[in-house]
Amino acid sequence: MAKLILSMDGLLLKEIPLAKERTTIGRKPHNDIQIDNLAISGEHAVIVTILNDSFLEDLDSTNGTFVNGQSVKKHFLQHGDVVELGKYRLKYISEAIQQSGANDFERTMILRPDMMRKTAEQMSQKSFGDTQIGVGGAPAAGTMAAPAPAAASAAAPPALSLGAIQVLTGANSGKELELVKTLTTLGKPGVQVAVIARRPHGYFITHVEGAQFPIVNGKTLDAQAHALADHDIIELAGVKMEFFLKA
Repeated sequence: MAKLILSMDGLLLKEIPLAKERTTIGRKPHNDIQIDNLAISGEHAVIVTILNDSFLEDLDSTNGTFVNGQSVKKHFLQHGDVVELGKYRLKYISEAIQQSGANDFERTMILRPDMMRKTAEQMSQKSFGDTQIGVGGAPAAGTMAAPAPAAASAAAPPALSLGAIQVLTGANSGKELELVKTLTTLGKPGVQVAVIARRPHGYFITHVEGAQFPIVNGKTLDAQAHALADHDIIELAGVKMEFFLKA
């Protein structure tokens, strides 16, 4: 489990495990991490944690959120990153990396729509362009590497049926993507982004970015992870797609 180490002026204040999928940071008492300081907005930032990965998002705070000295709106946290909120520091520690000594977790590769168009000839027939932002570890830009069998088996036990997404509307209608990775990111950057996590007991979709939350079977989701069922219809970034389990 990842954790944050809160400090101020070099003084360690506390350690906070990221045990929830959504951890809020702010001055108001209802936040998971409350920092009672006027430099901190009432609802300053949020960290969305999915399996071993965490995403930081600034919630339009007055004084901004910084990571390693750089102002950020949204940031994929990596081991050792330091989140700066006024005089306070939150150091992100990934215990999975500490235990393994290397970051061997399958990361998500963001592929912008313009990049997808430029490399269309290199893409697999099962990719779906603008709708699918990216999956995989670190293949060459614009390519999608097939996962090793060991990686797929580690993501879920054999009893879990393989999930897939088929695009129903838009220019990529009819295209299909198998959800073989531990994390698959869908949507359009700056508009709406969600993550589908493959867990031992099923597939779950979680909102990551955008003012609007994903819609499943006509119902708008909230900030919590939502379990997907066979033939669920997902609406994301103006595109409808069907989630289904392969036999």
